[in-house]
Amino acid sequence: MKIPRILFAAGASGSGKTLITCGFLQVLVNRGLRAASFKCGPDYIDPMFHSKVIGTKSRNLDTFFTSPYVTRYLLQENAKDCDLAVMEGVMGYYDGVAGTTTKASAYDLADITDTPVILIVNSKGMSVSLVAYIKGFLEYKKNSHIKGVIFNQMSAMLYPRMKKLVQEQLGIQVLGYVPRVEDCLIESRHLGLILPEEIPGLKQRLYKLSQILNDTLEIDEILKLAAEASKIDVPDKLEKVDPSFGWSLPKKEKKLRIGLAKDEAFCFFYEDNFRLLQQMGAELVPFSPIHDKKLPKDIQGLLLYGGYPELYGKQLEENQEMRQQIREAIYDQMPVLAECGGFMYLHQQMEGMDGKLYQMADVIKGKAYRTPRLTRFGYITLEQKLSVLGHTDLGSIPAHEFHYFDSNSCGEAFHASKPESLRGWECIWGNDRILAGFPHLYYYGNPRIPQAFLERCLAFRQEKSLKNKGDQ
Repeated sequence: MKIPRILFAAGASGSGKTLITCGFLQVLVNRGLRAASFKCGPDYIDPMFHSKVIGTKSRNLDTFFTSPYVTRYLLQENAKDCDLAVMEGVMGYYDGVAGTTTKASAYDLADITDTPVILIVNSKGMSVSLVAYIKGFLEYKKNSHIKGVIFNQMSAMLYPRMKKLVQEQLGIQVLGYVPRVEDCLIESRHLGLILPEEIPGLKQRLYKLSQILNDTLEIDEILKLAAEASKIDVPDKLEKVDPSFGWSLPKKEKKLRIGLAKDEAFCFFYEDNFRLLQQMGAELVPFSPIHDKKLPKDIQGLLLYGGYPELYGKQLEENQEMRQQIREAIYDQMPVLAECGGFMYLHQQMEGMDGKLYQMADVIKGKAYRTPRLTRFGYITLEQKLSVLGHTDLGSIPAHEFHYFDSNSCGEAFHASKPESLRGWECIWGNDRILAGFPHLYYYGNPRIPQAFLERCLAFRQEKSLKNKGDQ
């Protein structure tokens, strides 16, 4: 399938990728074009900004999590009904796993998907040096996939001269510039960027930015470049990659209702995780551990993903009814998947950002506490040590960690190892019904995880049904 597509990359973090990507997406919306947006890598928050602009869910494409075939499949599936796919890079263009490879870099994604790249260059304080800077990126790899350049933080007065200089000396298209736009900057927090909902007038800011980009970027040339992207080679069925992709509930079984914690404290999701669960037979039923007093009725499993529970310790503690319901459901053998913030919520106690200790669900005997720095950061590979969710060998699981919090009860069902490193540690609470720990999982990286979880949810429903019949 031929999908017009473009990837915005940069030489380093903080070069304006997210802002320019969001502004460009708004330009497309203003023109009535349907855009599919993607974030390179595991980040949760940048896709939220994309979604605010285009009004539909944004996705992640991560070449550490998924094989080349699966990566291309996800690109095609999520962009097939759109006019254009827009990808935002991660960190510096060539920066990959362990800081010493290009694996899982924006370049790696461009190479696997054969996507034209526009390099965003933070031009502040540079003139002729721009030529040397860009030349290095063009020549570092034989096929860099870089087809154009955008100057960020450049004045309108300097732009024509720099465009002429770069095009004449390097033969690369210069596709516009972005002046410094003070009221469109996005502040940082202890984890990535702040959430879109926390920025006053975000939609208005991005619309204003789109008006500027419409004047300073060569939009038609960018669209032309995207249209020149090659056809994507994908498998017709993912079962050929891993049979677990084809697993689903037996036809006689109705969908499994799975409670999904979803509110301001629990907000880090991979949309493709939801899709795979639903394809396998799950009906996701959202609930709020902050605002709701009861779990949804007739559910057979729980999903507690990450977010910022540490900012809502008081509210989570005060909702005693929900904490008790979750504790009783898990003690009653209801299966649960919990990651990072959700894992912290299952603890007996959690330290909030205010330094106070709050009572949590009390499923895991221990305390989640704040540390002064990133405790564990980056990609890991998980190897199973103990039986989890009814399986003794779920295979290698690619995962990701990024947290300032730690626990005195991290679990030991898996061994985590850092790629390109000898460093490793034990992690994750696991038994027949629980998989809970700090690592974030991407189910298309190992579909046996959602399969095993739903198998346990189905067994839970069947056991409950038999018990109810016996009690009658």
